[in-house]
Amino acid sequence: MDSGLPDKLDLRVVTPTGELVNQTVDELVAPGAEGYFGVRPGHTPLLATLGIGELSYRTGEQWQSLTCFSGFCEVLPGRVTVLAEIGERAEDIDLGRAEAERDRALTRLRAISAEAEYAEARSSYDRAVTRIGVARRKRDIGPGL
Repeated sequence: MDSGLPDKLDLRVVTPTGELVNQTVDELVAPGAEGYFGVRPGHTPLLATLGIGELSYRTGEQWQSLTCFSGFCEVLPGRVTVLAEIGERAEDIDLGRAEAERDRALTRLRAISAEAEYAEARSSYDRAVTRIGVARRKRDIGPGL
């Protein structure tokens, strides 16, 4: 018997610099502002604020990942639209540059004396660590969670 629910999701990920993903997927995991959340076909509609993290999506057995830094996610039963402030595919990340960025952010975090400086340094660190994780996952062990 047909439940009327979709069995796939049309995923679209867009940043100010262009479209990163436009494909049909089986599920995704996104970095919400309050923590990660998963979406499968037929999900209840929602609008979520995104935080800093890795957005992963699966087609068949194959997982793909990209960075996702702030924005919004609209979820409908058969469609997910992500509007991210910054997003990068694993293959577009310069791993050496991301590691240097992480090291600079750690140095800044250790030297901070004013609370106002902490949020910016922590955000830089989180972005760098996410880039490193996404890039290494693609290069070293392949996609997956």
